[in-house]
Amino acid sequence: MASHTPNLECRMYEAKYPEVDMAVMIQVNNIADMGAYVSLLEYNNIEGMILFSELSRRRIRSVSSLIKVGRIEPVMVLRVDKDKGYIDLSKRRVSEEDIQACEERYNKSKLVHSIMRHVAETLQIDLEELYINIGWPLYRKYGHAFEAFKLIVADPDSVLDFLTREVKEIGPDGQEVTKVVPALTEEIKDALIKNIRRRMTPQPLKIRADIEMKCFQFDGVLHIKEAMRRAEAAGNTDCPVKIKLVAPPLYVLTTQTLDKEQGISVLSNAITACTEEIERHGGKLVVKEAPRAVSERDDKLLADHMAKLREANEEISGDEESEEEEDTGMGDIDVDNAGTMVD
Repeated sequence: MASHTPNLECRMYEAKYPEVDMAVMIQVNNIADMGAYVSLLEYNNIEGMILFSELSRRRIRSVSSLIKVGRIEPVMVLRVDKDKGYIDLSKRRVSEEDIQACEERYNKSKLVHSIMRHVAETLQIDLEELYINIGWPLYRKYGHAFEAFKLIVADPDSVLDFLTREVKEIGPDGQEVTKVVPALTEEIKDALIKNIRRRMTPQPLKIRADIEMKCFQFDGVLHIKEAMRRAEAAGNTDCPVKIKLVAPPLYVLTTQTLDKEQGISVLSNAITACTEEIERHGGKLVVKEAPRAVSERDDKLLADHMAKLREANEEISGDEESEEEEDTGMGDIDVDNAGTMVD
């Protein structure tokens, strides 16, 4: 392990400068009299400039509406003077296709860079050294290191074991010889694999749908419970379906899956099965929110809402009958005399 303070600054790609007519991701640093000075985020924040004439194809009425300090966006490379370090950029010449391709590449590169930087910082080695031995060879072989990292999640040896580096040693005869050795030590390899798996292993999405379900027929409570069972039976091993009561007559259906489209399809089928069963007994189901992917924040909001409902329910004095209504979601049903509908 290196004893010096590691250099954790490095460009993302092997080339020190971008090519002309290439879209690159920049961050605006400041706005001067002639244009805006920016940092090229993929090239270790080297400076570039966007002249005001290259901001828009239309007449500029307000510079501040077109470019703001701190904003991150793709622009087109017009000129690169490698000797002087000048890079001229254009915002008006970048197309929608260029923007989409640049954003996709940058997001992948940013994740690769984050993983590489974390390994370098943890093991106290220079980031550029890691890129020379690992990152840039993977870019060359796989087109983008991100594609190699995806393969490393499942089979690291097939990707990493081909990486080598040359070292110079003094031979028995006193002459300097070049030897080819593995590019990664076991320590670096283990740290890299651990970080890649932690950051790139797919996380299951939570899919949720909100429905209202009522049934005022004889044994309505049982019919609702059977409809709930039918909904859960529509799930499978990859996408198990759960349905629970929020507050009468609102229910939520949820599933977790790695495949968003599959999750939405399974919940849609569950709603169909639930609808068919409840309507068979004269009940009604209304979809309040169609199946969609939800975040942890959405889950927390739902949990908070349910907690408030429980607290409100505990504050209301009532008999066993009112508690049963809350549990079954049956509205104004007298569960003890389930054959009688209360208007």
